[in-house]
Amino acid sequence: MPNKFSTELADKGSNLSVGERQMLCLVRALLVQSKIVVLDEATAAMDHETDVKLQRVIAEEFANATVLTIAHRLHTIMNSDRIMVMDAGRVVEFDSPSALMAKEDGTFYRLAKDGGVLSA
Repeated sequence: MPNKFSTELADKGSNLSVGERQMLCLVRALLVQSKIVVLDEATAAMDHETDVKLQRVIAEEFANATVLTIAHRLHTIMNSDRIMVMDAGRVVEFDSPSALMAKEDGTFYRLAKDGGVLSA
């Protein structure tokens, strides 16, 4: 944003890219020091490099907050304390990433394998 916090935004942020709007929402959560943060595909419209940087910021800055992350890209959630795996609207697994990865017959393991998060 050219004028940083002084940049004028159009209605619904229409003068920003989707990625810029996502970053602005994260900045707002940081500024108000939210204790509960819901991230629904929060970095989906960002390039990989920016996503990695923001995941680091999220982990550091929200270390004392409850963060609920909804994501399809598994690398986004691999550092979470717990992961809830849903299939057809039902919870099929809920555990730590390491426990889910150790369960070779599990849904999360299959998703990780199919998504290239682990090597076969």
